[in-house]
Amino acid sequence: MQMVSAEEKAAMEKKREELYKAKIDVQDRIRKAASLGDLSENAEYHFAKEENRSIERELVALVNKLKNVQVVSNDEVPEDIVFLGHTVKLLDLDDDSEQLVRLVGEVTPPEANSDVLDVSINSPMGEALLKARVGETVKVKAPRGTMEFKILEIV
Repeated sequence: MQMVSAEEKAAMEKKREELYKAKIDVQDRIRKAASLGDLSENAEYHFAKEENRSIERELVALVNKLKNVQVVSNDEVPEDIVFLGHTVKLLDLDDDSEQLVRLVGEVTPPEANSDVLDVSINSPMGEALLKARVGETVKVKAPRGTMEFKILEIV
């Protein structure tokens, strides 16, 4: 079982619905292209078939992830404790830089072009932050050595 927040599961289910709709659209395009005749030189048909295979692979992977997730609620977690789904502001004690980090379940892919760094709860940083309190300093074992962060606030 992999832990996810309710928001993460809802996003996964939305993505699944989008994939189902895309699959139906692509299958309609395949039928239309096939009705045109000679399939050996029908680029639209071959492109749609490849797109259908790609959607199907993504859909199967997503459905399998959904079967193995457990929704964890942070409703009863005290306000000063970092938990799954929380975004926290950290102070890097090595260079005094601040960073926003969001604790996510393992099944959530990181968001591109975001000011917030998505960190899996199963990563070294995620494990250090999970259940830590605001004001505490956490140590994270990284390939380049041990890093220290002070938890400034839960955003």
